[in-house]
Amino acid sequence: MARNPFYDGPVSDHFDGLRFHSPSEPPANGLLELAWMNAVKAARYWPTVTPPARFDRPPRRVGGLRISMIGHASLLVQVGGTNLLIDPVYADRLGPVPGTGPRRAQPPGIRFDDLPPIDAILITHNHYDHMDIPAILRLSRRWEPRIIAPLGNDVVIRRHDPGIAVETHDWGERAILSPRLAVHLEPAFHWSGRGVADRRMTLWCSFVLTSPGGGVLYHVGDTAYGDGSIFPRVRARFGRPDVAILPIGAYEPRWFMQGQHVDPPEAVQIMLDCGARRAFGHHWGTFQMTYEAQEAPPLDLARALDDRDMPPDCFRPLGPGMAVELPWR
Repeated sequence: MARNPFYDGPVSDHFDGLRFHSPSEPPANGLLELAWMNAVKAARYWPTVTPPARFDRPPRRVGGLRISMIGHASLLVQVGGTNLLIDPVYADRLGPVPGTGPRRAQPPGIRFDDLPPIDAILITHNHYDHMDIPAILRLSRRWEPRIIAPLGNDVVIRRHDPGIAVETHDWGERAILSPRLAVHLEPAFHWSGRGVADRRMTLWCSFVLTSPGGGVLYHVGDTAYGDGSIFPRVRARFGRPDVAILPIGAYEPRWFMQGQHVDPPEAVQIMLDCGARRAFGHHWGTFQMTYEAQEAPPLDLARALDDRDMPPDCFRPLGPGMAVELPWR
């Protein structure tokens, strides 16, 4: 394809005029490797669908910080009186055609009708496990939240509703959400694509939330560890995060996944690199995307923390329906 149908901005250090790239771009896996990986995964089905231990019923607003897990990479972050949904996915399956793709193994930990008023939706990238178009349209019709995403993703969403408003930003840019809260887009070692011909034609990102009082929350949707260069830069630019929300799942086999997803030991290393005071793990247990067992990420995370002589409560995995309340500056 000679033209990018989603974005036609200027060439930069991470956009070559056609495709975006990470600071350390891994080689892409081929179609044969993908087919082989999916064939083996199909023989390792997770257990049948089970409900979460609890369904969260979040308050309407909070003055501090409350993080609630919907499932996989979907979270409700209530901070400083503002309600944010990050990568909201309510679909039963992940795929370009209804009824295809990985099936949800746990119901959403917050029922849609139990959501509080949503002020903004933050989208890290356009993979189906992070961008659920029907959910975004439903949320937009209900509350008309601001939708903030990396470059090019406005076109992806507006193909389904031309009237929907989507704000897009580049790495290093920010959006002011309220007098008490800003969101910054930062790099991740990942990629994008919803079909066979649009790989890396829209940008992906991590988010950093900051407040005038000095509060810092670092959220990573998907990332590889790469050369590790982007994680200390978060601390250098914003200060030590009070909280990091980091992916801990979809990491096996490493020969296939290491260029796009961290494993739990690498997630612990990211926590140390950025200097986060505490961390919470997401991106596990809801959709079977890779080889590891459903319960493997928390177990591997516990081993990784023990190997570093770090207390288990400094980095906790979040499952659907789990919520934590923390102070916020």
